Amino acid sequence: MAEPNADSSPDKPRVPLAIEEALAAAAIAVMGLITFANVVTRYTTNVSLAFTEEYAIVLMVVMTLLGASVAVARDHHIRIGFLIDRFGPRGRLRAELLALGVTALVFGALVVLGTLMTIDEYRFEISSPGLGVPQWLYTLWLPLLSAVVALRALGRAVRVIRRPDILRAGAGEP
Repeated sequence: MAEPNADSSPDKPRVPLAIEEALAAAAIAVMGLITFANVVTRYTTNVSLAFTEEYAIVLMVVMTLLGASVAVARDHHIRIGFLIDRFGPRGRLRAELLALGVTALVFGALVVLGTLMTIDEYRFEISSPGLGVPQWLYTLWLPLLSAVVALRALGRAVRVIRRPDILRAGAGEP
């Protein structure tokens, strides 16, 4: 089934998803280049660029959180459609708001705990094992992007409350 045009959707978020999409595309492009350079170097010189793994892992975390943000905003989050699709309109509304509330709560907890971890890593001057880069530079992305996901979940909840008609059976299916 083709995805409906995002411009015609009544469920369009206020903040464009193009921001997260562009950042995720950049992250995956850089990951691909790093991996390609590592493979070429390993086969031509028999030396591995092991330090690139550190960057690739951080970019993978960034890409995952950006993807989660887009999935929540587009209503493509994981749900048990078999059960939810059998609910009436009020049941679907309650289930959707519960799912979005729990999503916002979990990512809100990641914001708080990730911030505390980032502060500790900064305060104790922890450096990364591979490159010796300050670890907090990598960890900082967890609370920042978790906040983006939590805000996207809250934004979707507001849109669902304002327009409950956007919920329909099978709405989350691609």
